Amino acid sequence: MPAAARLRDPRLIPCAAAVLLGLLSVNEAWLDPVFREHLAALVAAGTWICAGFLVAVRWPATGAVLVACSYPFSALLGAPGPGGAGLIAVLVAVGWAGYAARPRRSRVAVAACVVIFAVTDAFLHGLSWDTIFFPAIFVPAWWTGTLVRREQQRSRQLAAMAAQIDAQRESSAHAAVVEERARIAREVHDSVAHSVSVMTLQIGGLRRQLADVLESRPVERDVMLGLERLGRQSVEELRATVGILRASGEAPPAEPASLQRAADLVADVRAAGLDVALDVSGDVGDLPRALDVAAYRVVQEALTNVLRHAPQATANVQIRRGANDIRVVVSDDGRGNGTSGVTDRDTEGPDGTEGRRVGGHGLVGMRERTAMFGGSLDAGPLPGGGFEVEALFPIDRRWS
Repeated sequence: MPAAARLRDPRLIPCAAAVLLGLLSVNEAWLDPVFREHLAALVAAGTWICAGFLVAVRWPATGAVLVACSYPFSALLGAPGPGGAGLIAVLVAVGWAGYAARPRRSRVAVAACVVIFAVTDAFLHGLSWDTIFFPAIFVPAWWTGTLVRREQQRSRQLAAMAAQIDAQRESSAHAAVVEERARIAREVHDSVAHSVSVMTLQIGGLRRQLADVLESRPVERDVMLGLERLGRQSVEELRATVGILRASGEAPPAEPASLQRAADLVADVRAAGLDVALDVSGDVGDLPRALDVAAYRVVQEALTNVLRHAPQATANVQIRRGANDIRVVVSDDGRGNGTSGVTDRDTEGPDGTEGRRVGGHGLVGMRERTAMFGGSLDAGPLPGGGFEVEALFPIDRRWS
């Protein structure tokens, strides 16, 4: 137990009383001329008081009764009394009993102390004022100890209630945040899924109407088929994500986002008209689930940016699995956007086409994904032209 906690231990009260009141009784016997003649008897009574307080450390009610018995004990030894030290000792003892003993035992203890003093005094001196005086001072002392104990119990109860209310408030706030996020996610899903579904249906309808034309143009036909497939896949992923938020227990999509599907992602982008090469080194099949999804999304977003800003470029995707990290690099040669420079806002190249948007939400989202796992992301123009995105994810099994 720390020293500060030991100093706050209430059991120090009877221990200190045993020493102080024992010395006080000896001091009273030595300095009072009337008591000095009975010094030995009063020293014995003081020792009795010390013993009573030591017993009160473990058994408060029993100790209070023993302290009160110091009066008849000193009387049997022929000493006058009770002295001031004896009265103070009993007051402290019954107060400690009211504080530390069970209510019923403490009531019995204070009643026993009153009877012991009253009967002893009546036997020695007959009925007198002292017969009323003893209960008049012992009962308030006991009541004071009881009130202190009750207030401490109430303080502990109030502290526990305050902690419980604080925990409930935090839980309610967290639940409100979760509910609001789920609501926003559902609204975004409903609007985006509807728009993507409509676009997918329109593309499918257009492809069927132009079926004869597309027979002689296989590249354009593959692009339109790829767009339809991407649209359906996006709607399925949105529905699966909202399904998780709703905790509906629905099964995950058949093909969840994962670096194991990097080849499918590259094939879809290639079908959209972008020349992409994929190079995977190491096993990416046992990555922590959350990290696997984040790395896949970085590759997906980076390729989307290449499609948007350099649709005729040649892109390269590298995935390197190390012992303690995984690195993904998406680069392109920059052809098709007319500029190799980048700015923090939308710009136009010399030929009037749109430049790279470095300050857009795509790179911000990628940085947030890597930072969430303690990784890093570097993005910027290449010296010979083009653009490169490099993300490094440390592998930590806590994200499994």
